[in-house]
Amino acid sequence: MTVDNKPNQMIMVRIGEITLKGLNRNKFERRLISNMRRRLERLGQFTITKAQSRIYIEAMERSADLEAAMQAIQPVFGVVSVSPVWIFDGSFDDLLKQAVIYVGELIQDQTGKSFKVETRRGDKRFSLTSMEISSEVGHQIMEAYPDQLRVDLHHPDFTLYVEIREQLCLYSRVLPGHRGLPVGTGGRGMLLLSGGIDSPVAGYLMASRGMELEAVYFHAFPYTSDQAREKVLKLAEILSDYTGRMTVHVVDFTDAQLALRDHCDQDMLTVITRRMMMRIAEQLAYKRRCKVLITGDSLGQVASQTLAAICAIDCVVTMPVFRPLIGMNKNETVRIAREIGTFETSIEPYEDCCTVFVAKHPKTHPSIDDAEASETGLEIDSMIQSVLEKIEVIEV
Repeated sequence: MTVDNKPNQMIMVRIGEITLKGLNRNKFERRLISNMRRRLERLGQFTITKAQSRIYIEAMERSADLEAAMQAIQPVFGVVSVSPVWIFDGSFDDLLKQAVIYVGELIQDQTGKSFKVETRRGDKRFSLTSMEISSEVGHQIMEAYPDQLRVDLHHPDFTLYVEIREQLCLYSRVLPGHRGLPVGTGGRGMLLLSGGIDSPVAGYLMASRGMELEAVYFHAFPYTSDQAREKVLKLAEILSDYTGRMTVHVVDFTDAQLALRDHCDQDMLTVITRRMMMRIAEQLAYKRRCKVLITGDSLGQVASQTLAAICAIDCVVTMPVFRPLIGMNKNETVRIAREIGTFETSIEPYEDCCTVFVAKHPKTHPSIDDAEASETGLEIDSMIQSVLEKIEVIEV
């Protein structure tokens, strides 16, 4: 990894929850490395190695862009943080010399910068304690740059991190990741994806627990526009930054929704529509080997998300329904949407089929008997089969 004590520039990836997986840890690490490798394919050739709860990424070509590689790795679930690092072998004197060089490149011609040094010893090869190493490294740096730097242990402009492991490591930047578990370690789920704020956040949260996602979107053209469809696909594309590749199933829902509108009592239309969506999503999920359905429901947020309505909707499927937002308020969901980059797209003024066909005065506490009575006379099985035959499959 080194030549003549010259440092190699690499990316160091820290992992967190994976380290608690005991005998299954290797499986989670292999999946994480596979997910990272897939993200790096378009950026060149890289080697990925593990050592002492760290993962190291080294470019095999000088032209490789490590900054772009870090940006690609940062959103991968399972990553706690990433840093560009100098890795080298050597003695304590080598550490001091490289630290001075590293800081010199960091500050260049700037003056008045404050700094501190933090040391972590995973290897006790040096007799000094971590605090003593930090003190000596800081002393050497101040001697080298007395007019450009000053020490500030509480609010420094930058921190020089020193790690003593199998090799020596220097870095100053720590880019936070999204933590969680690697996608692909938590099974497969079918996300009911709309153009709103909630469902993309629900998908993100389930992916953060290692779940691989597919999505189903119900489109009612011409009552919903092509812009609404493109909006949902754009949301799926943003989500794919975190989930990896995603299959989106676009359901032609127009005929079914018109039939429901003409047949059902107006105050039950929203619940009956949701029941039909859940039936279709479940059949699609079985075909695609998904184990659960995922929605963006939050308890009490709208009429179809009261406890009574949720019970009346869920009873038509046997597959588990995950609602990761169920106890969140809207502000919490919006905060996450902003963080993951879906919010601005979600608030674009293109309505989906749910909002176009919404009941003016929906029943907020419908019973299962109410729902079944409203569906009397509907050819539900044939409606589902007809819809399943008209699905467009898009790979994002």
